[in-house]
Amino acid sequence: MKQQFKTFDYIEDTYKILQDLDASHHLIQHVKLVAEAAEILILQFQQINLSFDPEWVRLGVAFHDTGKILYPIELIERGNKHELAGEQLLLNRGIDPKIARCCRSHGQWDRIECSFEELVVALADCLWKGKRNVELEHLTISKAAQILHQDYWDVFVELDDRFEEIARGGDLRLSRSRL
Repeated sequence: MKQQFKTFDYIEDTYKILQDLDASHHLIQHVKLVAEAAEILILQFQQINLSFDPEWVRLGVAFHDTGKILYPIELIERGNKHELAGEQLLLNRGIDPKIARCCRSHGQWDRIECSFEELVVALADCLWKGKRNVELEHLTISKAAQILHQDYWDVFVELDDRFEEIARGGDLRLSRSRL
C-alpha cells in the first residue's frame, strides 16, 4: 500500500502549516523572500524549456527552514541544527520525505547528492540576499545542461545574468526581511 502524504493546492497552505508549528513572522517573511528569488529562477528555467518540477521547488522553498522554529537563534546566527530538526518536524506532519529533505539539502548540497530541484532551493536561498555561490551555481548549471542535453557554457550564458539580476535585488529583499 502506497503511503499518502499531504498535498497542497496553494502555497499559502504551506504557510498555514508553518504557523501551526508556531513559526515566527520573521521566518515566514524569510520564506516568502526566498520564494521571490525562486520564482525568477523557475521562470528562467521554464523559458529555456528545462524539464523540472516547479511545484516541488516552491514547496521546498516554503519548508526549507522549518527547523528554525525549534532553533530560532539560527534566524540571525549561522547554524545547522535546524536542518535535521526541520526534516523531522515535517515528516511528523505527513510531508513527503523528498520535500522534507530540503531542510537538510539546502544547507548540505555540497556534501550530499541533490536533485536539480533541491539545488534550486539552495540557490534561491543564497541569491535572495544578494549572495552568489560559484560552486552551487556550477552544480545547478551542470545539472541543467545534463537535463537539457546541452553544453555547459551554452546553459551558463542563459543563466548567469539571471543569477546576477536576482542577487542585485538582495539588499532590497534584506531590508524587507526586517519589517
